[in-house]
Amino acid sequence: MTTATHGNPIILLVHGAWHGAWCWEKLVPELTDQGWRVLTVDLPSASSDPANTAGMYDDARAIRRCLDGVDAPVTVLAHSYGGLPATEAAATATNVSRLVYLAAFQLDEGDSLASQSGGQLPTGDTGILPVPEDPAKHFYGDAVSEDADRAARRLVPQTVKSFSESLTEPVWKTVPSSYIICEQDEILPPALQEAMAARADRSYRLSSSHSPFLSMPGDLARLITTDADR
Repeated sequence: MTTATHGNPIILLVHGAWHGAWCWEKLVPELTDQGWRVLTVDLPSASSDPANTAGMYDDARAIRRCLDGVDAPVTVLAHSYGGLPATEAAATATNVSRLVYLAAFQLDEGDSLASQSGGQLPTGDTGILPVPEDPAKHFYGDAVSEDADRAARRLVPQTVKSFSESLTEPVWKTVPSSYIICEQDEILPPALQEAMAARADRSYRLSSSHSPFLSMPGDLARLITTDADR
């Protein structure tokens, strides 16, 4: 069990589909400079293993194990797909003080990513979703090209199962939540983000692509800190 020291607030960063905890490399030092203690987690549904069958519930268990290791209140910030397993994990945790959805899926009971896609995503317990085409442009459109290309090379396949499994408890109805809308997002349309942001207690906007942790980590860290201080 890990305890907080010197009163520093703790934040757990949960990445989205096809990514890993590596995606927070630019954001972590910005947050620590703002006084945060930062934790990250790798979700098992994103993997280069072609036989991988980890689903959303496996991701939620990985997040929950991380939360269980902290004997202090934790802010959980989830990006994109990560909003779904982060919500699932928080439902059975006792130390989540706030959920922050960063261009993330803040879904309701019974919803899955596949159910929200209008039939555009496959469903099932097996199968792999390859990395989307031209990820440097679509994920990281406003980032420095060298950073975008490097991040794109690190992406790995995502399991179909992770997009098929449904949320069992929308804990954002009882745990305080915030939503950060990315206005230049080419992956998750801003209009859809705005609809989900209406479920949060408060919302903010960044003039960024889908991944401000890469393109504007300082601005994102200051926003997270401002939100926490409110």
